[in-house]
Amino acid sequence: MLRNLAPLMLLAAGAVPARAAPPAAIVSDLMTKALADYPGKEAQMIAVTYPPGSVDPVHRHNAHAFVYVLEGSIVMGVRGGKTITLKPGQTFYEGPTDVHTIGRNASQTKPAKFIVLLLKDKGTPVLVPTH
Repeated sequence: MLRNLAPLMLLAAGAVPARAAPPAAIVSDLMTKALADYPGKEAQMIAVTYPPGSVDPVHRHNAHAFVYVLEGSIVMGVRGGKTITLKPGQTFYEGPTDVHTIGRNASQTKPAKFIVLLLKDKGTPVLVPTH
C-alpha cells in the first residue's frame, strides 16, 4: 500500500517530473569571406538543421541575416515583429538591432534545414544570447 502512495507523496511535496531540453540546432560553417569593398566587414554563410522539436534561445546576430529555407518548416520572429512560419523556398530577414525571440522547428517529427547569410563585423560571433 505504501508503494502506491509514493507518487502522490512526490506530487504533494512539489516534485515535478523532469522534462528533457529541446534538441539544439546543428550549425555548420559553410564559408566566410572578407568584403574588400567594406573594410572590417565579412560575409559568413552557415547551414542550420533544426532536429524535430528544436528551439533556439533568445538571441541576436549583430548582423544583417538572410535566411533561406531548404526543407521542413520553421517558425521565426523578432521582437516587435510578426511570428511567421516558413516553408522551403521562403525567406526571412533579421537586422543588426533585431532580437530574435522565436526560432524553432515547426515540426515535432521532421527536421528542418535552412541557410543563413550574415553580413557582419569581421571576426564577431554568429550568435549572441540575450533576453
